[in-house]
Amino acid sequence: MIHVEDKSLSLPDGRTLAYADNGNTSSSDLVLFLHGAFSVGYAARLPPVLLEHNLHYIAPSLPGWGKSSPMPAPSTAYPATLAADMTCLVTHLHPTTANLRLYLCGHSFGTVPAQILHSLPHHIFPLGRQIVALVLLAPLSPPHCHTAYARTLSWQNYLMFGPPARYAPFNLVMHLAKIYMNRHLSPEAAAEIHVRNTLTQFMDDEEREVLVRWMEDNGMAEGQFEREMAHVLTSSVAHSWQGFLDIPAIYHFGWGGSRPEDAVNTCPVLVISSRGDFLSSEDMARWLATAYKSAGIKHVDGNRYSLFLHLDDIWDEIFRATESPPR
Repeated sequence: MIHVEDKSLSLPDGRTLAYADNGNTSSSDLVLFLHGAFSVGYAARLPPVLLEHNLHYIAPSLPGWGKSSPMPAPSTAYPATLAADMTCLVTHLHPTTANLRLYLCGHSFGTVPAQILHSLPHHIFPLGRQIVALVLLAPLSPPHCHTAYARTLSWQNYLMFGPPARYAPFNLVMHLAKIYMNRHLSPEAAAEIHVRNTLTQFMDDEEREVLVRWMEDNGMAEGQFEREMAHVLTSSVAHSWQGFLDIPAIYHFGWGGSRPEDAVNTCPVLVISSRGDFLSSEDMARWLATAYKSAGIKHVDGNRYSLFLHLDDIWDEIFRATESPPR
């Protein structure tokens, strides 16, 4: 296929869903990847294992991020609207869905919509029948089920996902955070400096060696990783900050009442966390691994960025868990 990053789909309600995809567009095996905060649907570089398995990789930009329109109401309507959006996208790319096998993967905040889709009744999200695995990278747990969720959060995530953002009037915490973050994300050169400083601060020498080897294996020049990360960061809020501002409402609205232990889908669930992640909580990952049926947990060395350097091993484990290899 010819790879194009900035694709868009007009939705029935007049909104736009931006997305990128890569791999074999004719494959009946799909990866639907849902990104975290300050990211967009990005598919320029796939882990070699996904290319080897001839999968179709689909990465939408979540509502309010990048060029995707915001949700009409980021509250109780979120699950049904999310399900409708993802159904439109998948059926647009694969009109015949009966034989699809869907690997549903979320990273960080993207694990919230991923878990919602996984748990929805099939009359709301019919593609739920096609989910063969749920993959949660650096996940967030449902606060309406995990009563100790706030105690597991880093201070940064405590502000965005914890009581401060939930209870502050007029979404004040998120508006103040927007002012602070905007200094690091605009222009793109500032975002590149921010990424480089983050790598320097949180990567030790061994992790940097892993990154250098990964860049060499992927044909990346020196500094290219930082430039690509910076481009994704700035692209996520270049058109709107609404996705960021909606985080507390989406996280705390109750997820449509879904609970991990009551999930309709009993496919394998793999929970992945990084031991040195300065934002994600290993406690949340462990809680989710015990809450979901048929769940396993994997810890990788390194920080938040290092997680993506281990994706080949992670996907190998996922394919083993689903028993039958992708076609």
